[in-house]
Amino acid sequence: MRQFFTSESVTEGHPDKLCDQISDGVLDAILACDKMARCAIECCAAYNQMLIMGEITTTAKVNVKKIARDVMAKVGYTFGNFRADNCKITLALHRQSPDIAMGVDSSVENRMGGDMRDEIGAGDQGMMFGYACNETEELMPLTCHLANRLAKRLADVRKCGLLPYLRPDGKTQVTVEYEGRRPVRVDTVVVSAQHNENVHQDMLRADIKRYVIDSVIPAELLDERTKYYINPTGRFEIGGPEGDSGLTGRKIIVDTYGGRCAHGGGAFSGKDPTKVDRSSAYMARYVCKNMVAAGLAEEVELQVAYAIGVSRPVSVFVNTFGTGRLPDDRLAEIVVREFDLRPYSVIETLDLRRPIYLQTAAYGHFGKPGLPWERTDRAEDLKKYLG
Repeated sequence: MRQFFTSESVTEGHPDKLCDQISDGVLDAILACDKMARCAIECCAAYNQMLIMGEITTTAKVNVKKIARDVMAKVGYTFGNFRADNCKITLALHRQSPDIAMGVDSSVENRMGGDMRDEIGAGDQGMMFGYACNETEELMPLTCHLANRLAKRLADVRKCGLLPYLRPDGKTQVTVEYEGRRPVRVDTVVVSAQHNENVHQDMLRADIKRYVIDSVIPAELLDERTKYYINPTGRFEIGGPEGDSGLTGRKIIVDTYGGRCAHGGGAFSGKDPTKVDRSSAYMARYVCKNMVAAGLAEEVELQVAYAIGVSRPVSVFVNTFGTGRLPDDRLAEIVVREFDLRPYSVIETLDLRRPIYLQTAAYGHFGKPGLPWERTDRAEDLKKYLG
């Protein structure tokens, strides 16, 4: 059976991704001084203005506006009406609601005599998903992996001066053809790259094909039937917040698995690790990746659900899409036995109270070597269940 699946990504200069990076840049600066801080930082940008808003409870003193301008400059917004040096920035920040803090500071179980790991209650209700599959070395879906790498390459060739006419905004999209579960070829590649007014579209298309697409996508996945759409509208001079407003948390599928699995709806950027929207999604990825690395399944989706102020998940659900070496309900039991999914334990297991988040805010939160939820240090131990 032949099927086609598509994922998209965006560059760090996309207006939504710029806002994600500013939110996580502020979070990192606060955590560097106060690891127990509570943050839920949102950013929105449009034309030549930016609003940074949300809740921060911390002893740290940081210059939020300077952090935002530094991120803008690093991304490349040093031209036009939306510039790091002239953008109007408004702050609307206040302390975390005491009604929320009460449930995080002491969980329902803790108040009933639970152990130390019951100390922190979930910072919100909701369901979070993790995923892993064996399509790539990183145990990520191939479509998502390629789309993110194309977007990152667009930024790299701009910043190094190889294609100096490019500007920060851009989007990528990859469609892969599958035979059953096996990816066999790339069917369609879409790249939209912001550029200055001087470059001819024929030159831009040839350069992006040569220096971006051909340097990222393995040649064996491309053939004479592969379709390329490079700046298909014919012009992309106005971009970033000057062309389209940006908002933190609006690219949740780009942040995760490119649409390959379910999503609970909660965004990541700007949130400290007591917010299970973020920390539990990272832990769910860690669990899934170790299960696939152990050979328990070729593909795993994990759902974990929480109630606000309660430390222990209200449900754990596993779906291996028919690839599991054990029944899915048995694998769910193994997850509960082998992994402590309470917020306190998640934070401790992944060492999340440190400034590691800005690097996640562009080109996906998963599949990046070096991040703690990408470790496969539990895989060998999990192999015991195959016996």
